[in-house]
Amino acid sequence: MVTNHISEKAKIGKNVKIWHFAYVGDNTIIGDNVKIGSLAHVDYNVIIGENTMIEGLVYIPPLSRIGKNVFVGPAASLTNDPYPPSDKLIGVTIKNGAIIGSRAVIKAGVTIGENSVVAMGAVVTKDVPDNVLVAGVPAKVKYSREEYDRKQKEWKS
Repeated sequence: MVTNHISEKAKIGKNVKIWHFAYVGDNTIIGDNVKIGSLAHVDYNVIIGENTMIEGLVYIPPLSRIGKNVFVGPAASLTNDPYPPSDKLIGVTIKNGAIIGSRAVIKAGVTIGENSVVAMGAVVTKDVPDNVLVAGVPAKVKYSREEYDRKQKEWKS
């Protein structure tokens, strides 16, 4: 028997696909055409914009805000407590069009800029500007989103 837990208090948009063994908490809002992979945990009080893809094993804690047309790769972790354990929480914000690579970790309170890319395995401890790629531990700007798109296009051809 395959089961998900989707809170009755969650607001789920049209054409949303939630795969096996996923969790969606109370007061979460998920926009239209969102895909959430198997074993993903989307906690309470989260907002996810339309046309976003959350891959499997992703952890999205309370207070996270994810924009439209975002991709979050497998096993990425967002955090919401900069000095755990504490009762004071702050969410991560991922702006429209951003890409988060597999197993990236994003520190509580960080904002990922519009159309920016976080490389796989990166540990993001500071805000990321719009339209750049960051990589490493800690993550640093490596090149522009335009350069990323060029490399992606070359790879596809």
